[in-house]
Amino acid sequence: MPTNDAQLTALLDPVVTGTGLVLEDVVVSTVGRRRLVRVVVDLPDDEIGAVDLDRVAAVSREIGDTLDATDALGQAAYALEVTTPGVDRPLTERRHWLRARTRLVRAERDGAEPVTGRLVEVTDAGAVLLVGEVRTELGWDQVRRGVVEVEFRKVSPDAGKDETEDRTDGEEA
Repeated sequence: MPTNDAQLTALLDPVVTGTGLVLEDVVVSTVGRRRLVRVVVDLPDDEIGAVDLDRVAAVSREIGDTLDATDALGQAAYALEVTTPGVDRPLTERRHWLRARTRLVRAERDGAEPVTGRLVEVTDAGAVLLVGEVRTELGWDQVRRGVVEVEFRKVSPDAGKDETEDRTDGEEA
């Protein structure tokens, strides 16, 4: 019977993989008399976008069935939470970086100041950030981790200006 997060991860990894997703993390915590089993799933490298709710629901059913069938958590009541990584998840693996393409990223580097730029390319050798107008190549051996910077709507220099004022093609805004 699995007794720790690593053993539960080993039990649940093939279940999650079987649904076409990747198991990111499994954490069990105690909340009152119950245990909370938090499972984080994500898309594999070859898929772009976000995990849709139907896939989360399907993998949640599979995980719940597995936990119940194996009695992995013993007789104690538990709550299962299946979720996807949030925007604040550190970029620690190549597939995390792939998913963050076009986003503003802050890369922490060994022995150097962090660098922030638009992630424009991910290769086997590393990541390429556009810092201002300069392409900055970071080898995987240089990068400790990255973090997606949350961006709010960019305000253009023409903010507040009536869009119809500058139109010359007769199109309405």
